[in-house]
Amino acid sequence: MKLLIATDLSQTSHWVIDTLKARPWPPGTEACILHVVDLTPFPLGAELMDAAQNAAETSVKALRDDLGKSGLQTRTEIFPGAPRSAVTEYARNWGADFVIVGSHGGTGLTRFLLGSVAQSVVRHAPCSVEIVRPRAGRNSAPSEGLKLLLATDGSQSSLKAVRSVAGRPWPPKTSIRLLSAVPPFMPLSDAAISYVYSNQAVLAAQAIEEAGRSRASEALERAAEAFRDAGVTGVETGEPIIGDPKAVILDEAAQWAADMIVTGSHGWHGLDRFMMGSVSESVALHAHCSVEVIR
Repeated sequence: MKLLIATDLSQTSHWVIDTLKARPWPPGTEACILHVVDLTPFPLGAELMDAAQNAAETSVKALRDDLGKSGLQTRTEIFPGAPRSAVTEYARNWGADFVIVGSHGGTGLTRFLLGSVAQSVVRHAPCSVEIVRPRAGRNSAPSEGLKLLLATDGSQSSLKAVRSVAGRPWPPKTSIRLLSAVPPFMPLSDAAISYVYSNQAVLAAQAIEEAGRSRASEALERAAEAFRDAGVTGVETGEPIIGDPKAVILDEAAQWAADMIVTGSHGWHGLDRFMMGSVSESVALHAHCSVEVIR
């Protein structure tokens, strides 16, 4: 497995390294710590650029040495560019399996500015992505008792997310909970619609929601079966939940105090993405815990 760790050298970077150190990884896993010296805020002269790269080298090497204590084979890359595009391009050229970025957890304008790189990575990376966030109340990265909330809709991308989690080692006492949300059917209302049509609309909505609930139950069972086939036991499976999937996933993660949400990515582009939205992207950017988007 190849892990590309994109860092801006903020304090969040140390949490990312601590998080990765606290987890077991498959044999042969290698990591690359990447820092892109951002050219976009202002033009840098040659001397300022050299100073920025020299300072970055010192910090990145310190992160490499720290991560190396876990036994992971780790190297570094530093170069100037635009982080939003450079990270995904490097991931593609290097053949990364995961791009890992930290989140500052800001709000408002701060969140918008600092989250732009993470959003670009989630949207355009050619591989799976993990956004690492400290969970409220934790002073250090958990070395055991990790709580994983895996959202599934029964699609192939969801099954890939299940297999990804099932196929990797995790810290002792890790808990896995499966979740499936059923979007509510919202028929258009109009004062001019007849009473008979209104009744038909209600019946149609009930039938559609029941069909959605049935598909969600099947998705949960298929995910649980995939974990059983992989020899993973103790996976929690609840009932499907009616509601907007983005809100349901975020609410359940908050109530359960999850350390990580795992979702699959459908990989929609263009008009499909505009019309359908991206549950995985929205969850990745707005969750208060770490998020993995599996491709």
